Amino acid sequence: MTSIAERLLELLQAGRYAEIRDLFAPNLRPMVTEDSLRAAWEAELDRHGPLTGAGEPLTEPALVKLPVLFAHGAATVLLSVTESGWLTGLQIAAAEAAQPTRPWQPPAYADPDALAEHDVTVGSGPLAVPGALTLPTGPGPHPAVVMLAGSGPNDRDETIGRNKPFKDLAWGLATRGVATLRFDKVTHAHGASVRALADFTVDDEYKPHALAAVGLLRQHPAIDAGRVFVLGHSLGGTVAPRIAAAEPAVAGLVLLAGGAQPLHWSAVRQFRHLASLNPATSASYEQIIESVTRQAQAVDGPDLSAETPTEDLPFGVPAAYWLDLRAYDPAAAAAGVDRPILILQGARDYQVTVADDLARWQAALAGRADVTVHVYDADNHFFFPGEGPSAPAEYEPVQHLDPAVVADIAAWVLGGPGA
Repeated sequence: MTSIAERLLELLQAGRYAEIRDLFAPNLRPMVTEDSLRAAWEAELDRHGPLTGAGEPLTEPALVKLPVLFAHGAATVLLSVTESGWLTGLQIAAAEAAQPTRPWQPPAYADPDALAEHDVTVGSGPLAVPGALTLPTGPGPHPAVVMLAGSGPNDRDETIGRNKPFKDLAWGLATRGVATLRFDKVTHAHGASVRALADFTVDDEYKPHALAAVGLLRQHPAIDAGRVFVLGHSLGGTVAPRIAAAEPAVAGLVLLAGGAQPLHWSAVRQFRHLASLNPATSASYEQIIESVTRQAQAVDGPDLSAETPTEDLPFGVPAAYWLDLRAYDPAAAAAGVDRPILILQGARDYQVTVADDLARWQAALAGRADVTVHVYDADNHFFFPGEGPSAPAEYEPVQHLDPAVVADIAAWVLGGPGA
């Protein structure tokens, strides 16, 4: 998705607005004019002076942020992008200057001397993926956690800009005596191969490698085979109950901002939230919201079939994916899992929310003594603490996963339900 941001900037600098229009999904092009694109960009040049540079594109599911620098100010170009690479929205918002890139540094709660990290291969055959096994240096056998990243082509660290929340978590847990296995998603390691599969589903995206990771850990001499847990973040949390249902050896689940609302309607809600952040620019989201609403309705519609064009569906993802996902109720699946579950939720999260997602988990799991819930008032979707309404811009500064989240997961895994 970052390549489209770089291409857009090149076209803006050259004033080639007709070519920018062609970057939009075909069904949106009639609503995008060369004049409106030119007016928006020239207004930024009038306000801030000539363009002087750009920062590193920052990605999250369906959204790319490109920090740009002008002679007298800065802005962020926000691009809504489908999985197949089409633009569905473009906005230029005020922003601070981009921070310089620097290598990831361990958080204060991670002790590099207390752990060892090893490269591993998860799965077999042409779609095997690389991963990292992080082991405590103390005597084992250790409990272990398989980590499932959220939607989109995430790497093993769930890298977002300069931040690596999964690496924070892996090192923090290992410091406390819990091993982890995290791996590049198949959509990251084999993106071209996956995009060529019209029948690719959510099951294909997660289950083969999740089950292989559980098996790898259970066979490792440093791991307690009876205490292998599955942790999923965002969409990884949505599908985690499906993994536990398929593998009875999974000792329990950790749902880290796991989505329970249908993903296609969650997308509509997220765009409404982004529109609400700045009333002065909210009108620019109207066409996007109308488009994603139509796409969400198509997912729920009786006419959805394997032949439905991808451009009519959210994120440009083929119909097979949505047919699989719409038939799956994650909260009901979790209710059928007879093992302990830990649910963690950021109160400031706008991608997975207390009202739309946590409430579904709690309703389905009400009355179960082996279900533990923690809500972190200051945390956003990546469990980075902050203040005020959450926005994409807050993922940009260098920061680390909330230490309370690491401590709570470690205590629960080591001590069992109710810890």
